[in-house]
Formats: sequence, structure tokens, C-alpha cells
Amino acid sequence: MTVSTPTVPAPPAPAGAVGRGRGHRNPRTAELGLLVLAMLVVAGFAAAVELQLLETLSGTFWVPAAVLAVLFLVAHIALRILAPFADPVLLPAVALLNGVGVAFLRRLDLATSDPTQLSTQEPVFSGDGGRQLIWTLVAVVGAVAVLAVVRDHRSISRYAWTLGLVGLILMILPGLLPASISASEFDESAKLWIRIGPFSIQPGEFAKLALLCFFAYYLVRKREVLSLAGKRLLGLDFPRGRDLGPVVVVWLLSLMVLLLLSDLGMSLLYLGMFVAMLYIATERASWLIIGVLLFSGGTLLAYLLGHAVGGPFANFSQRVDVWLDPFLDPFGSSLQPLQALLGLGTGGLFGTGPGAGSPTEVPEVQNDFIFAGLGEEIGLFGLTAMLVVLLLLVTRGIKAGLAVRDSFGKLLAGGLAFTLGLQIFVILGGVTGLIPLTGLTTPFMSAGGSALMANWVLVALLLRISDAARRPANPPVGAAGGDRP
Repeated sequence: MTVSTPTVPAPPAPAGAVGRGRGHRNPRTAELGLLVLAMLVVAGFAAAVELQLLETLSGTFWVPAAVLAVLFLVAHIALRILAPFADPVLLPAVALLNGVGVAFLRRLDLATSDPTQLSTQEPVFSGDGGRQLIWTLVAVVGAVAVLAVVRDHRSISRYAWTLGLVGLILMILPGLLPASISASEFDESAKLWIRIGPFSIQPGEFAKLALLCFFAYYLVRKREVLSLAGKRLLGLDFPRGRDLGPVVVVWLLSLMVLLLLSDLGMSLLYLGMFVAMLYIATERASWLIIGVLLFSGGTLLAYLLGHAVGGPFANFSQRVDVWLDPFLDPFGSSLQPLQALLGLGTGGLFGTGPGAGSPTEVPEVQNDFIFAGLGEEIGLFGLTAMLVVLLLLVTRGIKAGLAVRDSFGKLLAGGLAFTLGLQIFVILGGVTGLIPLTGLTTPFMSAGGSALMANWVLVALLLRISDAARRPANPPVGAAGGDRP
């Protein structure tokens, strides 16, 4: 007689457990494999560029890719220690974008060198490509430092008001300084920088991060009030008039940025990220409609004032005129967008090949229009692949926000992801002629240290939140959180 022993099912794995049981791959192992693939792509791009421009491979073509590989490997090791459960896709995606950006900037350096002096021994750390390599080192170190200091994203809420004040100061500071130390080198009306000797910084890039943290804290505490319904119109519940105060204040601040700094991109970014976080907090689409109407009304007023009285709005009016008529001034203000469109058209579906195009025909292609210069050489398919990687960052950030357990983390991750997505839309829209030019740069790819450092910090915060979201559920006792009373 056979007696069967009842089988007791094993308890389910805790929510968020990753890489612990059989059949589950360690996220850091997957991350390492993706990093290797990303660096192979960067090295292949660099090799193709030198074969095209120099007709040979120099002995140092691999050095930038190797330096980046070591740097990202250090970041990978830091994640194993500081955020072992973090999303394994974020770091490789940023590494690919950053690496291709460095490789393309070096390609521009080779193209603009004196043909009689161009040799296979072009210095690796010279030009925009070399500087971007150095800035990448600083940015990655800064991101690792953020992960080391911010061990729990909820602790940021303790300093929300301080961060809000710092963000506000950084946002308007360039507009209050003399143009000699704050105006852009390419547009004297746009006051975006603070220059002290050889050192320069674009404070608006860091202001957006500080304001995002404050917005998340504020909306967690005010979401119940802001969710109250007022009048119902066209099937939507609109807020009460008394509850419009916060969005009106942020709208006025965004108009102040447009007035003092002549920076349409940052003006749109500040208002857009607040309205998006407001929608996430309240789940009311009417806030999106209100935000669009406020920004559209403000920009229309700025456009009319630019034609009527000029002054600080003249630059914005000129950009709208060029957008409406790209051939308005083909050898002046329209030259840059026209050359960008011609470059994209020349690239076609498959591109001319790395190093085979003429991206230097686009003025300042290394800044606002790097997507156009790169698109000429890798074509629509290659550009779409880069866009997919950028959008992958956005979706993984949103996923981290959906999975994390506290309201502050959800709002912060959603705001960070949306801010990155809005930058991508605004940049591509300006380059392709969908919307007027704004002056924002392509995340992780355009030349410049301030934007690169700020975006790496943004990714570090997403990594910290995703680590909390994927970590096995074991709430720490007494931890600070966004849901505290």
C-alpha cells in the first residue's frame, strides 16, 4: 500500500524580488552584457568614421570607447553595491547615447581639422569630443555620488522647500546678471549661462531637478485639494477657481523665464513638468487642458509683443517667423534649420554612412542640432533606433514610478521621466520643423557639461527609485517617506 505525502506549495517570492531564485537572471549580469554591447557599437562607429575620413584606422581609435567602457564599468560596480535591484536597462541605454555622442563629436573634430595637418595621431582628448569625454567622467562620478548620498529617495522630501528655493534662484539668476557673463555666445538676447573666467555653468539644467523634487513633495500633500471637482464641461471635471493658484504661479514663473532669459525651451519645460506631475497626482485630464491653454496664451502674447515692441520677446518672435517660413532669411536666421532639414533629407532611410556626410554644414551642429547631423549619416533607421533608446529611458522611468510603493517616489519618477520625454519631443520637433526652435539640447549627446551632468543626476535618481521599487517588500522602520502625515 502506497501512502502519498501531501505536497506543501512553496510560499510565493516577495514582491519585487529579482535575480534570487532559479530561472531569474541577476539584473546586474544583464546590465553588464548590455554595457558590452553598447560599447561595441560605439567602437564600431568610431572605426567606421576613421576609415571614411582618414582612410585608415589609427592606433588610438579605440581609446575613447575604452575609456568610456572603463568608466561605465565602474558605474556598474557601484550599482552592484549601492543599488543592486535597480533597473538593468537604464545604465546601458544612457551609456550608448553618451558614447555615440562622444564618438560623433570626435567625428566633427576630425572633419573640422586642417586637412594638411590631419593625421592618424589626432589627439584623443582634444576638441569637443575630448571635452565631452572629460565631462562624461565628471557626470558619472556625480551620479555615483548621488547614489551614495541618497540611499533612500524618500529622504529628499525632507529638503523639499530648500530645493524649491534653490531651484527658483538658479532659474532666474542668469536673467539678473549682466549680459557679459550670462548671454549665450550665439544669441546675445538669451541669458542662459554664468561665466566666471574659464568656468561656465548653465544653472537652468540643475534648477529643473531641484524644482521637480519640490513639485513632487508639494503635490503629494495637496493632491486631495487639487483633485476636488468644480464645474463639469464636455465630460471633464474642471478644478475650482480657488485651486488654480499653483498652476498660475508656475505659469507666471515660466513667462518670467521667457521674459528675462529669452529661453522658450526652459519656459516650456518648467510649466510642462509641473502640469504633468499635477495630472499624475490628481488623474484629472482637465489640468492638461488648462496647462496647454495657459502656455499657448502666453506664447501668443509673447509673439505679438515681440513684433509690436521688440525687446526681450524679439528673439522668440523671430524663431516663430522662421518656423512659419523656413526661407525667410536663408543666409541668416533660417540657415541653421534649413541646413538641418537638408541634412536629414540627404541621409534618407539608411544614411550616407559614419564620416561620409557633411554635418558641419549645419551651424553649431554639436549643440542643438546634433540629431540632424547624426541623422544624415545613420539615416532614418539609425535615428529611429537612437530615438527608441531615448524613449526606452522614459518608459523605464515611468515603470519605476508605477512600481514604487510611496506616493512621493511615484510622482518624482513620473516627473523625471516626463521631463526627459518632453526634452526629446521639443528637440526633435524643433529640428524637424514641427515646432519652433527652443534651444534645448539632446540629452546625453549634445556637447556641454551642465546638461550632461544634470541628466546623469536625473538617471541616478531614477536608478535609486527603481531600486526601491524592485527591492523585496520589507519596509524599513521609521523611514522618511512621501506618505508621512
